[in-house]
Amino acid sequence: MGTTQRLTSRIPMIGDKTDRKDVVAVVKLHGVINPQPTPLARGVINLATVETALTRAFDHDRLKAVALQINSPGGAPTQSGLIAERIRQLADKKNVPVLAFAEDLAASGGYWLACAADEIFAHRTSLVGSIGVISGGFGFTGLLDRFGVERRLYTAGKNKSRLDPFSPEKPEDVEWLGKLHNQLHEMFVDWVRERRGDRLTSEEELFTGDVWLGAKAQRLGLVDALGSLRDVLAERYPDAEIVFAEPKKPLLARLGIGAPAAALLDAVESRVAWSRFGL
Repeated sequence: MGTTQRLTSRIPMIGDKTDRKDVVAVVKLHGVINPQPTPLARGVINLATVETALTRAFDHDRLKAVALQINSPGGAPTQSGLIAERIRQLADKKNVPVLAFAEDLAASGGYWLACAADEIFAHRTSLVGSIGVISGGFGFTGLLDRFGVERRLYTAGKNKSRLDPFSPEKPEDVEWLGKLHNQLHEMFVDWVRERRGDRLTSEEELFTGDVWLGAKAQRLGLVDALGSLRDVLAERYPDAEIVFAEPKKPLLARLGIGAPAAALLDAVESRVAWSRFGL
């Protein structure tokens, strides 16, 4: 081998992977789970907003694990289910473990997402659980009467206008909604049992819609251990590089502009969701 060949043989080639570290990819799932992405919504989670981040996270060549950094009061059950199923599809395809880390809150749909992981961790101050179903609204019939406004609503099908906020509430509509809630609750409970298995304890407490701090959640089997993302990953994968896969921000959010009214409505809706847990 000549001098030139000896020198060039020591230069790493472009695309050479011999010196590359193993990777743990982190996906942030922060915000209210809402099927309606808005131009300004920075804190909205749905399958459309997180798909690219999940795909990038699971696409690393030397992937050792994927970590979900969860901070969510929940929201739409369908989007919770779709995201959790997508996480399991990618995890099974890549055959890598998924670890979930609850931050301030992993409640309701946020906990549904956490259950997509093989292991769940929480901080001792995290709020975890809220395995239940909730919906709400307003009734404006008195307001219309006060201002002399007449409600006109035309339908085909006797149940088409259930729970119309401008019409008096009907007991049969409330009963119908309760049945839907019970069905969704059963699906939620089945998902938690499927994913947590015999790690669950004291089921009388678990599915009431209550939330618990990290240590109690661990005793109930809702989480596996207490610990922060950095500490757990440093212990489990000391030689791996931690990389973050960020969901794409809407265009107007990236530009920092948008309609003030839309931003205000988004903020109010988000504030109500978080305030149910005192946050």
